[in-house]
Amino acid sequence: MKLGDGVEAAVHCAAMMVGLEGTAVLPAQALAEYHGLKPSYLVKHLQAMVGAGILASVPGPAGGYRLARPADAVTLLDIVLAVEGAEPAFRCGEIRQRGPGALPAECFRQACGINRAMLKAERAYRAALAEVTLAEIVTGFLAESDQRSIARGAAFVAANRRGAA
Repeated sequence: MKLGDGVEAAVHCAAMMVGLEGTAVLPAQALAEYHGLKPSYLVKHLQAMVGAGILASVPGPAGGYRLARPADAVTLLDIVLAVEGAEPAFRCGEIRQRGPGALPAECFRQACGINRAMLKAERAYRAALAEVTLAEIVTGFLAESDQRSIARGAAFVAANRRGAA
């Protein structure tokens, strides 16, 4: 299964917002620059997370984004579904019913075994993502990462944070 690059960007940006306090926000332009992304590309994903209730958007020159709910109430699955949509990765096209000499639909009363297996894997994958919160990701990062990486992120948030803390 391949997730789009937008999922990685969305998780990283949401993780950076975990430390924001009060009504503080981070601007999309700064987040895009920090992660080496085009602003228009990132904004599309940030807006998808706003639509899903993961982020809140504050408009205007002093605006930006912040988490709309606590980090322990946002799962990786929430972010994946916001960015990628709710459709399963595998979508059965019933190709077994096509081609020369195809049999009538009545010959295929049982669901395709391939489709059943793929959907079972999808459920397991989604269940695993639903168990991991944004708070856990950030806690793990702080415990396991090189201090230079932590300092870089903290300095970025401090320099780019807008609004009241």
